[in-house]
Amino acid sequence: MRRRSFLNYLLLSPIAWSRLRLHATGTETDALLSGPLVGYGEMTETLIWLQTRRPARVQVRYWVQGQPETARLSDECRTTLAGDLIAKFVLSGLSFGTRYDYEIYLDGVRVERPYAMTFQTQPMWKWRTEPPAFKVAFGSCHYVNDPPFDRPGRPYGGTPKIFAAILAQKPDVMLWLGDNCYYREADWRTESGMRYRYAHTRAQTELQPLWASVHHYAIWDDHDYGPNDADRTFRGRDIALRIFRDYWGNPAYGTPEHPGCFFRFEWADVEFFMLDDRYYRTPNALADDSPDKTMLGRGQLQWLLESLRSSEATFKVVANGGQMLNPVSPWECFSRFKVEQARVFDFIRAHKIPGVVFISGDRHLAELNQRLEPGLYPLYDFTSSSLTAGVATLAKAEQNNPCRVSGTLVEKHNFGLLEFSGPRAQRLLTMRCFDEEGVEQWKRDIPIGELQFPRPAD
Repeated sequence: MRRRSFLNYLLLSPIAWSRLRLHATGTETDALLSGPLVGYGEMTETLIWLQTRRPARVQVRYWVQGQPETARLSDECRTTLAGDLIAKFVLSGLSFGTRYDYEIYLDGVRVERPYAMTFQTQPMWKWRTEPPAFKVAFGSCHYVNDPPFDRPGRPYGGTPKIFAAILAQKPDVMLWLGDNCYYREADWRTESGMRYRYAHTRAQTELQPLWASVHHYAIWDDHDYGPNDADRTFRGRDIALRIFRDYWGNPAYGTPEHPGCFFRFEWADVEFFMLDDRYYRTPNALADDSPDKTMLGRGQLQWLLESLRSSEATFKVVANGGQMLNPVSPWECFSRFKVEQARVFDFIRAHKIPGVVFISGDRHLAELNQRLEPGLYPLYDFTSSSLTAGVATLAKAEQNNPCRVSGTLVEKHNFGLLEFSGPRAQRLLTMRCFDEEGVEQWKRDIPIGELQFPRPAD
């Protein structure tokens, strides 16, 4: 490329500028900047994501664990500045219920990494066996310090050692419930700034072992969407969604009629409904009981209700960036969208949908809320936050939250773990909360029988 045309390209390309800025703040040790990251996993297919430091030819070599003779080589992908140097590989034709090892080649050279790189396919268990046991880790609020962009004073981001604690629990899945990176005010005004922030966070050294061996699914909250408390009026919302799609490996992003980061996926006999609480959100200043105030928007709300109605899963886990059940929080939460929240409760009650449980992030603390609504089984919302961002203390207005389960408030860095076990008829959900050292803070067993409607009398 001639010097003049290359300079013109840089002037026109926000992606190119974001890459140059990132290189200027780091030390290049090899051509792989971040990843590989394991995305969605199905019975015969999975996705691998990575990002390089420079344009490169990339391939994935993978084989059944313990059987190197089964090795296969993916098609070649070329990373480009125009594509933010990102490569995504959809590996299909896999054997179900199988663990695979894999490795990355850049320009024909194998990338050496000192940790396991592995993925799995889901077993085809239905009609054959009881559902398999599995673990799901989750968390929110991940802040990586970047001094030129941070506020003066004490760094807001804490130690990243929590990611080793998560990996030590050997989860099958990791759910990222928003604020997965933190846009600064210099970031959210431009696409190049937003891309720089994602790439900077994604490349954190301590994250790489977790990226490489656990299946990751994600939604956003305000800080990885736009400014603090951002809503549908954010001018960069379509840019934010485009970047989100580039950096994650979810199986879907909204619907053709209603774009967003919401989607649903299954793992064994559990289905997860991942919500988008930003793209359609009206301003928080509207009255909480206004019928015009919405967090999900009409299209996404209809999608959620119909999806819950059609689901045959034992447990139906609804995941959101903000809290879903806390009735007294003065901060952003679903209870400040009273009409929309009531529609969800009413729909579950009217259609007698069993097994619904909520998980959430945002609050920079952990707690379990239990809400008792007329004609409904107990509803639970397990909030886990934050992973590395600053820790909050409880606001005065919610110190006596009537829905908080006693002994579940954790005001330090934490992550959540959901364990599903037992035969389908007696399926058990075990909720556990850990601190950043990997020390268990509390545990709660919820048998599926607790989340069912009484059977009508004969």
